[in-house]
Amino acid sequence: HPIDHLREQAAQQFQRTVAKRTRSLPEAAAAYRLRRGRHPPPAFDAWYRFAESKDAFVVEDFFDHIYDDLEPFWGVPAREIRAAAAGGDVVPSIVSVRNGTVSKTEDFWRINYWAELVRSVVDEGGYVPDVDMPVNNMDESRVLVPWEDVEALVGAAGKEGRITENSSAVLDRYGGFGDLSQEVPVPVDWIHDHTEIWSLFQSTCPPDSPARQNVEGIPDLSSPAADCMPVQYPEGSYEGYVSNWTIATDPCYHPHLRCLHGTFIAPISMATSKRLVPIFGGSKLVRNNEISIPAAMYWGDWQEYTGGDEHGIPWNKKTAGLVWRGTQSGGWNTAETWPHFHRHRFLSLLNGTKVSAATGQNDRSSLTFRLPPSSLYNISADQQNSSNLGPWISSLANAGFSELLCYPPEEGCAYAEPHFAVLPQIPMQAQYDYKLLPDIDGNSYSARFRAFLLSTSLPLKATIYREWHDSRLWPWLHFVPMDNSYVDLYGLVEYFLGGDGGRREAHDVEAAKMAMEGQEWARKVLRREDMQVYVHRLLLEYARVCRDERAVLGWVGDL
Repeated sequence: HPIDHLREQAAQQFQRTVAKRTRSLPEAAAAYRLRRGRHPPPAFDAWYRFAESKDAFVVEDFFDHIYDDLEPFWGVPAREIRAAAAGGDVVPSIVSVRNGTVSKTEDFWRINYWAELVRSVVDEGGYVPDVDMPVNNMDESRVLVPWEDVEALVGAAGKEGRITENSSAVLDRYGGFGDLSQEVPVPVDWIHDHTEIWSLFQSTCPPDSPARQNVEGIPDLSSPAADCMPVQYPEGSYEGYVSNWTIATDPCYHPHLRCLHGTFIAPISMATSKRLVPIFGGSKLVRNNEISIPAAMYWGDWQEYTGGDEHGIPWNKKTAGLVWRGTQSGGWNTAETWPHFHRHRFLSLLNGTKVSAATGQNDRSSLTFRLPPSSLYNISADQQNSSNLGPWISSLANAGFSELLCYPPEEGCAYAEPHFAVLPQIPMQAQYDYKLLPDIDGNSYSARFRAFLLSTSLPLKATIYREWHDSRLWPWLHFVPMDNSYVDLYGLVEYFLGGDGGRREAHDVEAAKMAMEGQEWARKVLRREDMQVYVHRLLLEYARVCRDERAVLGWVGDL
């Protein structure tokens, strides 16, 4: 089975990466210079001591996300970054550090948690220079800089701060910020028209990507959602199953998502800049230029998103099925748009009645999806008599909306009620009684992924969003990657839970092994302490890029 190959490949890649673990300050500094081409930031020794005190598993590759986020800012004048961050012209929500004291400009749950996270780093022995962090209090990410502009900034960045022979010329201390009132405010032209979201995203894609080759802007929602579904194996897959997670999560390579994901159809809130400005957020669209920090919900440790201290019953006592509960979120779904939304499609694919109706159609289509040709994934319940497909999937799935959110709200949910029954909520702890836990996007990230990884169940993950931990997790080893069209959903379910009437053997041992390895790894690298270590490193790097003398700032204490 292709999944066997993908699992083996993931294990090999993982072992090659963790073999680069550094266990001393000189080793960590050498690994930094090798991977980044710069000296580490000032106070790198303080960061390493902090990481040691938190018993962190230090591999330089695990911090790649920081450098992907910050590299374009090296192409922006430092004073412009400072002015944008401090003035409130970018966003009014700002976490600031001055002389080790953390403050915030607003009282809102997200900024409160992020200020608490930064304060915990300072209070527990970390060194954080003076910085201003504008934070995104919205669900949706907000900075989409065109690809050509980012390339120009990264090209300019490549000339700054590179390693030189003369280490004595390196400054190992951050200067203060001075009088920021004299800085010229940065004008930001916020775009609020949600019909522009796809064309804005499209501009961030490489010129040779499928999204740029397809010049359509606003999705044509008058066409059936079924017409948007892929009819071949998805890009970034091996025999139909995700093999390249970077490509699988990038709509630049899946332009059909412009009419299959609520983010691109009608986001709940939108204030997007095409100019590179510093904004920190808990998740962001692939290609988005926000700076990632651990999501406020992760740091806040909300029980409805964690399940509390219990992480599930033993594998052999779990129900051999999958469970999903959530609200009808993902954007402003209306009577015209809902068939194109991702959560609606996902639930429809798990609804035996709708699946049976689709198999009875010549084109195998429904309001929200089109089933792939039966030969594509060779599902046992879809062979000979495809009428078995609906009963098979419904026998394994406990999935539904716990609340219908329809627009305009005063008109009720007449368009959704005939298709979706509202089911009782299932506490997170009770969801851990099932073997498979699908995790799909809401208005942005779902906030469940960390809890699912820490559980004794096996997460199935589909997303177009990036998070802080992406560089330290391996698909097919710690979780099951799923395409955002969900065209591979039945193949994944059959592989792990078995085929119709036992005609395909369940890979139960493999599923249990992945669930256990994912949990063990999450306990090592997704702890609250790991969030602190990540944020400490991020703020040292961000503080450097905000300084006029950044080209000569660095730590060379080991040379």
